[in-house]
Amino acid sequence: MSEAFTLIEAGGLDLLIVADHASAHVPEDIDLGIDPALLGNHIAIDIGVATVSRLLAAQLGGTAILGGVSRLVIDLNREEDAPGLLPVMSDGHAISGNRDADLGDRMRRFYNPYHHAIERRLAAMASPFILSVHSFTPRLASDPGQQRPWEIGILYGEDDRAARIAIPLLEGAGLIVGDQQPYSGKLLNATMNRHAEANGIPYLGIEMRQDLVGDAAGQRRFANLLGPVVLACRSALT
Repeated sequence: MSEAFTLIEAGGLDLLIVADHASAHVPEDIDLGIDPALLGNHIAIDIGVATVSRLLAAQLGGTAILGGVSRLVIDLNREEDAPGLLPVMSDGHAISGNRDADLGDRMRRFYNPYHHAIERRLAAMASPFILSVHSFTPRLASDPGQQRPWEIGILYGEDDRAARIAIPLLEGAGLIVGDQQPYSGKLLNATMNRHAEANGIPYLGIEMRQDLVGDAAGQRRFANLLGPVVLACRSALT
């Protein structure tokens, strides 16, 4: 078992589910200098994505790679030279233990093995499709006035092919869908830029609202809603 990622192999479909922020794990030798209670907060983990990713892998017969450490240890969804790769602040909370951290060590231990695992799985697929799974907080502590009414957001960079298929399907299923909301994939799409867009691999990037996907019932609901949409996108684009 790798500390950098969890690999779930549930079947032979050329589908790779990628969840950068699936874990709140902090290795014992790393002190982030924060209240441990924050590890259950959105600044540390994308709440709900690990279970939804597992459910989808089982439902569709695909493969999932889940990030193995908290985004506060290292943010796997950042470019190698991005300022937020090793966060020292997150939504108003100081991550004091990261101020003098060894970035190179964390890259070697967590970041590089995670991305290399994604590369290996994609290389073994004849006609891959990627589903990128994230979740978002309904409100930011640092900007409590911001309204985030969407139940799910669809994010993309330059390749919006799957997004154009998925958005009307999700709206038809009764969801309030954000197109490039609450973030823009033009700005926050590092993992998909590297593994999908740079290689011409079709993908769908989703963000589920955390208050709707924080319990088992919500996780099952999203997995059941997303399964047919992912298959429709994959069928159209691979």
